[in-house]
Amino acid sequence: MTPMSDVMVLLLTFFMLTATFVKEEPVKVVTPGSVSEIKIPESNLLTIFVRPNADNQSGKVFMTMDSKEVLGQMADKVLGTLTPDERKAFQLAPTFGYSKDLMKSWLDAPAENRNSLLQKAEAGIPCDSANDQLKEWVQAARDAAGDNMRIAIKADQKTPYAVIKNVMNSLRSIHENRYNLITSLKNGED
Repeated sequence: MTPMSDVMVLLLTFFMLTATFVKEEPVKVVTPGSVSEIKIPESNLLTIFVRPNADNQSGKVFMTMDSKEVLGQMADKVLGTLTPDERKAFQLAPTFGYSKDLMKSWLDAPAENRNSLLQKAEAGIPCDSANDQLKEWVQAARDAAGDNMRIAIKADQKTPYAVIKNVMNSLRSIHENRYNLITSLKNGED
């Protein structure tokens, strides 16, 4: 009985130490399926989320960056002067997505309310031709993270193509032509 309990403790310890945890994503998207199995890196990755509006005619754009230092530098470059509390709140936010003029009010909200505020109608980073703030954020991320940074677009399967095309046009306008599209893996027979 003793050897069996030793083995069980060793197995439990092994699984606890080797487990990887999925980060919480406040912006839920249901990605389309594909048969591609290309793995994207887990570090130095800028992820752009595209979620459809309730009307399914337009979409909202959100971003996340895995490096807190890069997030701080991005905020300084795009938003200008932030208070230390606002900068810390920005660095701790898993996902952000407001226009520059509403970002400070989002940062001043209590931490437990920020994720629910991303579901509101005014949420989303503008990326249309008249007000393209997405390219400012991506350029600031590139300047802060360097050439090693990878870009991934994770769009909901119900998002209209025109919205995703706006995101790609924003990236193209700042010469960001390499990015990954995140999809769900499906069977090749489906």
